Amino acid sequence: MGIVQEFKEFAVKGNAVDMAVGIIIGAAFGKVVSSIVDDVIMPPIGLLLGGVDFTDLKATMKDAVGETPAVTLNWGEFLQTCVDFLIIAFAVFLLVKLINNLKRQEKAAPPPAPPQDVVLLGEIRDLLKQRR
Repeated sequence: MGIVQEFKEFAVKGNAVDMAVGIIIGAAFGKVVSSIVDDVIMPPIGLLLGGVDFTDLKATMKDAVGETPAVTLNWGEFLQTCVDFLIIAFAVFLLVKLINNLKRQEKAAPPPAPPQDVVLLGEIRDLLKQRR
């Protein structure tokens, strides 16, 4: 089997395609969550704390000298990224919980009753067995 054939089988497998779709949707979801945090959640929090913009919070370790930029510890950006992560993690948790609940409901549902003709054929079979 050639390498091209092996790659084709790998790329077309359901798992690889599902993974690719998941990565693409995850990246888009991350952008949405970042926008929610940056544009909706953090501004009111900053306003409550006296108009603080968290992305501007930093500790200067070394001042800028001439053309050399300042060395800063951007802890506001880190705080914003942590809030992003917590929101994404909570949303994924809720999604997994929903999927698990749906799976449990599928398992708990009784199997559908067989069609009437199958029941009738079973009864005929049983009657024929009794005659012998």
